[in-house]
Amino acid sequence: MEEFSIVGKNVPRNDGRAKATGSAIYTDDIKLPGMLHGRILRSPFPHARIVHIDTSKAASLPGVKCVITGEDTPKIKYGNWRLFPDTQDEYPLAIDKVRFIGDEVAAVAAVDLDIAEEALGLIQVDYEELPAVFDVDSSIRKGAPIIHDYCPSNISVNRKIQYGNIEQAFAESDYVREDTFTVHAVSPAYLEPCAALAQCDLDGRITLWTSTQVPYIIQCLLASTLNMRENDIRVIKPYVGGGFGGKMELRTWEFCAAFMAKKTGRPVKFTLTREEEFLAGRRRHPMKLYSKVGFKKDGTLTAKDLRIHLDGGGYNAMGPTATFLCGTFGAMLYRYPNYRFMGEHIYTNKPPASAMRGFGAPQSLFATETQMNIAAEALGIDPIDLRIKNAQVTGDKIPDVATISSCGFIEALQKVAEMSGWKEKRKTLKKGCGIGIGCYSFISGGVFNWFNTQYPFSAAEVKVFDDGTAHLLTMAADIGQGCDTVLKQILAEELGLKMEDIRITSADTSMTPQADLGAWGSRLTVMNGNAVVDAARKIKARLFGSVSARLNLNVIHDLACKDGRIFPKGRPDKGVLFGEAVAMTQKASRGEPVVERGYYTPRNKGLVTPAFSFGAQVSEVEVDPETGIVQVKKFWTAHDCGTVINQMAVEGQLEGSIQMGLGYALSEQFVMDGGKTLNTNFLDYKMPNAMDVPPSEVSHIHTYEPEGPMGAKEAGEGLAIPTAPAIADAVYHATGYRCKDLPITPEKILAGQS
Repeated sequence: MEEFSIVGKNVPRNDGRAKATGSAIYTDDIKLPGMLHGRILRSPFPHARIVHIDTSKAASLPGVKCVITGEDTPKIKYGNWRLFPDTQDEYPLAIDKVRFIGDEVAAVAAVDLDIAEEALGLIQVDYEELPAVFDVDSSIRKGAPIIHDYCPSNISVNRKIQYGNIEQAFAESDYVREDTFTVHAVSPAYLEPCAALAQCDLDGRITLWTSTQVPYIIQCLLASTLNMRENDIRVIKPYVGGGFGGKMELRTWEFCAAFMAKKTGRPVKFTLTREEEFLAGRRRHPMKLYSKVGFKKDGTLTAKDLRIHLDGGGYNAMGPTATFLCGTFGAMLYRYPNYRFMGEHIYTNKPPASAMRGFGAPQSLFATETQMNIAAEALGIDPIDLRIKNAQVTGDKIPDVATISSCGFIEALQKVAEMSGWKEKRKTLKKGCGIGIGCYSFISGGVFNWFNTQYPFSAAEVKVFDDGTAHLLTMAADIGQGCDTVLKQILAEELGLKMEDIRITSADTSMTPQADLGAWGSRLTVMNGNAVVDAARKIKARLFGSVSARLNLNVIHDLACKDGRIFPKGRPDKGVLFGEAVAMTQKASRGEPVVERGYYTPRNKGLVTPAFSFGAQVSEVEVDPETGIVQVKKFWTAHDCGTVINQMAVEGQLEGSIQMGLGYALSEQFVMDGGKTLNTNFLDYKMPNAMDVPPSEVSHIHTYEPEGPMGAKEAGEGLAIPTAPAIADAVYHATGYRCKDLPITPEKILAGQS
């Protein structure tokens, strides 16, 4: 394996000092002269027709500078799936009717927040209440209320996958089981509430600072909804306090800030409250999953039939992608010679569900992993041995998905069994104590161009200077996961520079190269990392040409960059400083700057992703037999993310993933009543804190991904998947209660334990 100088090391995050000292500037921290403050009026009904809106009293309140409703806007629908216009079902402000409690109806901009809030109470909206539906079964029942006129079935998207002869395979199976699972909605619960600040210049161009994961997507959709040219919109992403998928769409406040700034000639800022985030923010899809699997007596998988109903809430949001991916994830991790999937995205009168860390995989693989554990017991095979027998390996082809080009899944299973003492503990733990297993595979970015962009999927610009420094420009959005640091490491490694030699400018649509689709799908390390490598190698080709001429070398391929120098391989004493090489190159081209752009769009790597991560996790729990309370004692995780670019960052991702999976499994859930979210604060929404997270051990399984930069692949979302099924299996081992209906609550355990 190649020996790296910076890649693979523990490098502190680029933004660590700024965040630790409080000097990091988030969107809500930005203040501009003459700035107005915005607030949004939301629907109190889950489903109602808007009969009339009277804004006159609000507009006449002293200090109010602008009041708008949907009728004041260009009335252009939008959505991230631009490739299929029918999926674009949302207006920035409701036009005809509202479809969930919290749907955006009107907006106010005033000289301060108190006046803006008072003005909201002066807006009179006349509604005609309509029947509402709050679950997928009711929504698709004959005679159910129609939520969107274009979609009388309330099924907005469906996806089918089928290969092999599934009926014959089941008929020839020795063991077949069918199960129904339900998984619930949870909040991304990012610590920084969404905020947006817009300013319009004298030429009518908009600059928008916003807490987002997708600056380029915001630029495009904002231009569309404002009837403006894309390059008349500049989007800047300041520091972002988390996103987890919840900040990857154009949202009402971003549109309103821009529209009202243009209308008033003054900067306008919107910042959501925590109550608004919980009441109307995007959330993980609740799903109903029907899964049928078949096995031979020896444990060989024969077939899988998977049907999923996704509860999308009032709008599509990123539901089409989740529907698409659920079927993909259902076919991953194990070898299924025969497979069928039917997924349906269904409208209900609840807040829209959308992207959230794992993007359909935590739901789909909870069913997969639970059934594997049930089947192992029924077949009399150890759960880890059953997985090893059916595990995907390098070279396996998933029909209509991709060919796996690197895979350390079996090694991860073997390692996690060794680390946790699985064999012994599975047999000897006392009643009330249990150990369980959960596994995952995840994508490293998507190949499918659902946003319908003509630009590459990622791009990077690298400038180098005669003082031995470099400047990296990228649209990649660091939202706390540390991609700025990782991209600098990749560039420093490729050019032989130090981290402090590199400046980075990121996520500003007027400064950085177009385009990048944003921080989602664990795509940034692979896709942007490859773009950085491409740009760096173009730089090296130019510099090597100059150095080769200076040193009278016949070929430039025998040169290397390391320790701030360029020299012949095997002769590090003979060469020039990196800055000298830049000066020589500029001099030879009459002062032309040494700057190159790199690009990456995966091609011919399958329909879904260029690379897959894999991993296994074991959890140990203790369950109080009197109260049903679960205490997780420890986690062990072995995972394959290819080359580890930054070990400290990867382990940070693991720790955050465990916290998120712990909440998903045991405590987090929305309390709903007639479509209204009742627990709209962190006191009532039971998210685990640092004191709740148990200790864990991790082992990195070393593989090399040929499609990844320096052999790397994803390490951000896959790790969030195995925790819930591992805990569920451990609870079963401890109590005899098998959870098929998340979350695992004390009440369910007490009712179901044996």
